[in-house]
Amino acid sequence: MTETTIGVGGAADSTDMVLNIGPQHPSTHGVLRLRLVLDGERIRSAEPIVGYMHRGAEKLFEARDYRQIVMLANRHDWLSAFSNELGVVLAVERMLGMEVPERAVWTRTLLAELNRVLNHLMFLGSYPLELGGITPIFYAFTEREELQHVMEEISGGRMHYMFNRVGGLKEDLPNGWLGRARHAVAEVRSRMDRFDDLVLGNEIFRGRTRGVGVLARSDVHAYGVSGPIARGSGVDFDLRRDEPYLAYGELQDTLKVITRTEGDCLARFEVLLAQTHNALDLADACLDRLAELPQGPINQRLPKVLKAPEGHTYAWTENPLGLNGYYLVSKGEKTPYRLKLRSASYNNIQALTVLLPGTLVSDMVAILGSMFFVVGDVDK
Repeated sequence: MTETTIGVGGAADSTDMVLNIGPQHPSTHGVLRLRLVLDGERIRSAEPIVGYMHRGAEKLFEARDYRQIVMLANRHDWLSAFSNELGVVLAVERMLGMEVPERAVWTRTLLAELNRVLNHLMFLGSYPLELGGITPIFYAFTEREELQHVMEEISGGRMHYMFNRVGGLKEDLPNGWLGRARHAVAEVRSRMDRFDDLVLGNEIFRGRTRGVGVLARSDVHAYGVSGPIARGSGVDFDLRRDEPYLAYGELQDTLKVITRTEGDCLARFEVLLAQTHNALDLADACLDRLAELPQGPINQRLPKVLKAPEGHTYAWTENPLGLNGYYLVSKGEKTPYRLKLRSASYNNIQALTVLLPGTLVSDMVAILGSMFFVVGDVDK
């Protein structure tokens, strides 16, 4: 038996302390636990422990038909519901060899970008809140409500839209909706400078984030990190540009892939903010194109019982938080034989094992918040 007595003197200098952070629900992220080994105020090792809100969605996919799994798929990242749905329907459509009407393609692209703005606004507001700045969250929710109104009008939902269908979208756009959507986008854009000035221009925020939590480019590749976090470390990759889907192939002049080389918390926030500006520009470009398109169908007529042919495929999309992929295996039945989800947050969170060691405990919240994750996207 070995006893360690900690008191006044040098005994404490060589004694490590194991600290459990969580499981708890900080802000919008979800129930996460971190097991830290500390040497004084410095973190020696970090282990993210997940599984506290595991839903078993991948197993549930196998017991539902191709219409029903859309409802399950849109819930793992609850801030990116429309984008989550998109990957599933794209995979099934690819298996069926189905061509989607042009109006549906452009409307999907528009709604995906509006969903991207909604996702990013949440983190643009909640991240300063985690560092002690309360004001930006109120502005973020004001802008989110502006866009939520048009998303709710078209889909009936505020969080889980359930608007995608295999073959297109649930129904056509309401009369005058394009004009209201354009007005909402313009209103949000006119007030985005609040985040540029109030947050990025704040010397306390910059002091807490510059040079903190530097994620090396090699670690991005090693852990499969993607999205704004990867681009904050200089990884110039975006599926919308590099492997276009939906209407992104025709939006290359508007689409901008924003990167930074510093790889710190500030760089990740800057990428997120710049992406939000660009998503608003992409939404405007989609609205312009939709206004030019003639009236026509927005979905395909489907059989009463939808069965995908035997085979397998992989469909991935550039979700707001990173790469989101579905590997679909079909045996020719009305339910998938296997549907594997590759979520962005799961890989991104694993990088904490190399990101946190060597940093101070006081910087842990700043680093954790800058990873922009949703634990439902981890515990899928």
